[in-house]
Amino acid sequence: MTNHDEVATVRPLTLAWVSRHLEVGERIVSAEALHGGITAEMRRLTIGTRDGGTRDLVLRTFVTVEHAEDWLNREAGALTLLPGTGVPAPGLVAVDPTAAHCEYPSLLMTHLAGRTVLDDEGLEARVPLLARQLVAIHALRPAERPREYVALTTADTVVTPKGADAVAWAAAIDVIRRPAPSYEGRFLHRDFQPGNVLFDVPHPQPEGARITGVVDWAATSWGPADLDVAHCSTNLALLHGPAWGLRFAEAYQEAGGLLAAAASERLYWQVRDGLACSEEVQSVARPWREAGRTELTTRAVEERLDAYVTALMDALS
Repeated sequence: MTNHDEVATVRPLTLAWVSRHLEVGERIVSAEALHGGITAEMRRLTIGTRDGGTRDLVLRTFVTVEHAEDWLNREAGALTLLPGTGVPAPGLVAVDPTAAHCEYPSLLMTHLAGRTVLDDEGLEARVPLLARQLVAIHALRPAERPREYVALTTADTVVTPKGADAVAWAAAIDVIRRPAPSYEGRFLHRDFQPGNVLFDVPHPQPEGARITGVVDWAATSWGPADLDVAHCSTNLALLHGPAWGLRFAEAYQEAGGLLAAAASERLYWQVRDGLACSEEVQSVARPWREAGRTELTTRAVEERLDAYVTALMDALS
């Protein structure tokens, strides 16, 4: 049950800002913290409407994040672009990227039906849906491109997990010492993975699942389709086992998506994302445990990452 006292936890200036963006006669009746985000506070706000009904909005607030202005501007830009494209995403209600009105940089958007699904059950049916959805995102051609992708990981910042296959990891690190392959640019979500996709899953037939929304567009970029595919692959490998990480690239191509022509170029992006994850295993695993995957301890995720990176390097040999 939603705690009406949660409204009090929405900071006063932010509460006033949200209220200014409601329809005449509407009011905030309750707020509920949403879990799963790593960088931002997320709340579902229930709005009382004039006719006595309710509707929901989502408030995203960056409290301690250095890049909040950039991320909120990019998310607002994406949410403005997406209506009418067929890609299911929240609608933008308002944004305050510099905290000119709110206590902290914030964004208000519509609430989408559905839920994230991180269980192993029904995964075989969901993977092709994820692949088709990502192909649709990469087909977008915005009039104004988002900024070029940024890859922060370097050969020197990779954190090799304790007990990992040292030979495989050394070879993988050598892969990203090379210059990035040339690529044809695409519109990227940049954090497309099961935690940012909402599903309607009919019970008891999980194979009848359908995607109802894609959320968290704050890292929207322009770059190689391979990078988005690699990111989802890494997440699937850590959530469900290395074989599913390897499977996703195939599913993407089966759905009509185009990856780099050369196996060595595809490997570059797959390895780059896997190694990037090595630096943030703790922060990646935490929301998964909060969502019920309690067995995904930091150690368990590190072991899966090692198995996945090793499998990628084995596939090349």
